Amino acid sequence: MAILLFAEHDNAALSDQTARALTAASRIGSEVDILIAGKAAGAVAEAAARLTGVRKVLLAEGDAFEHRLAEPVANLIVALSDGYDAIVAAATTSGKNVLPRVAALIDVMQVSEIVEVVAPDTFKRPIYAGNALQTVQSTDAKKVVTVRTAGFVAAASVNAAAAIVAVNADAAGSGLSFFVENRLSTSDRPELSSAKIVVSGGRALGSQEKFHEIILPVADKLGAAVGASRAAVDAGYAPNDWQVGQTGKVVAPALYIACGISGAIQHLAGMKDSKVIVAINKDEEAPIFQVADYGLVGDIFELLPELERQL
Repeated sequence: MAILLFAEHDNAALSDQTARALTAASRIGSEVDILIAGKAAGAVAEAAARLTGVRKVLLAEGDAFEHRLAEPVANLIVALSDGYDAIVAAATTSGKNVLPRVAALIDVMQVSEIVEVVAPDTFKRPIYAGNALQTVQSTDAKKVVTVRTAGFVAAASVNAAAAIVAVNADAAGSGLSFFVENRLSTSDRPELSSAKIVVSGGRALGSQEKFHEIILPVADKLGAAVGASRAAVDAGYAPNDWQVGQTGKVVAPALYIACGISGAIQHLAGMKDSKVIVAINKDEEAPIFQVADYGLVGDIFELLPELERQL
């Protein structure tokens, strides 16, 4: 089977999410081509060409692809789709924006957020906030699949590079949307979705000031990304892009430290695949302790400053 993998990047660097999605794509079919749609993205194409298991890299450059809007990119993918049995992307904001439009344009059913490839036409995906796994078999001639990358290891990078092929970008223009601006937060901490250690805070912190005063020093000592429960985000303690859970980001770090988080099912859906889970909560009956590898019952306002001092 021939697979077209839509790459996640920022025109300067290839995202680790693409390398993880490549692992899933390689289990669907052995012939995987990566599509780089962007502007001045030659360095991204070169990085993609060095990933293990890539047959070739398709590079489409133009103003219309600079911000990877769904309309022009979907038109491009549809124009390239005839030679492929499956179209795959990581289940990121970009992938979840583009691939549903692709599926609609070629009139197939998308299989969303898979966590396992059972067979080239059969996949497992979580449902009911991750409390059950659904096995889905697609009978469509062309599969459209998004990958929950937390469940897959990143494909390795090698010295030998696959061929980079420039593709015609004439399929771009649609006029249905245009880019206005990006408002991005900047941080010296690791990116939440790919961090090896995550320290998350919940509503128990009580205020934005306490959240920053208690959580951030521990995260900085560990070199960790900072996460938050939806309750903490809704209360204004933390920004939206820190939210972990069913309606936030799905993470699977080597170490996840949940501080003052009760463990509602929606939050567990976003972090329960973490390798080691540490829960700190004063309520010993909190649901978070049911999934934690290590639990510490006590006041986070005493325990976290002490943890920071010990670190």
